[in-house]
Amino acid sequence: MPTALPLAAADACCGTGAPGLDADAARDAARTFKALGDPTRVRLLSLIAAQETGEACVCDLTGPVGLSQPTVSHHMATLAEAGLVTREQRGRWAYFRVAPGAHDLVAGALAATLGPAGGAR
Repeated sequence: MPTALPLAAADACCGTGAPGLDADAARDAARTFKALGDPTRVRLLSLIAAQETGEACVCDLTGPVGLSQPTVSHHMATLAEAGLVTREQRGRWAYFRVAPGAHDLVAGALAATLGPAGGAR
């Protein structure tokens, strides 16, 4: 006759430990990751960061990425909504700068998602 094995307590093997991100924090992190999830947006951000003046006109960003002004403006709006760039309207052109807290925003989203040691446990 087979012998029944003792069952471990559910908490011993299946406990989740830390509660993870709440809904608002997950939404904020996802917005940041979505903005950086497109290679064109990553490139646009790097082009702005590389400018000696620290800013770039949308009219100067279309050529390097090979996209129309409306398409670049759409990508820039996504980056702005995520808090990664700031926008200043000058006449008919928009100028963008990397947002002062962009680095911390990305680092914070990663840390919140992966945990204190980058997910290592």
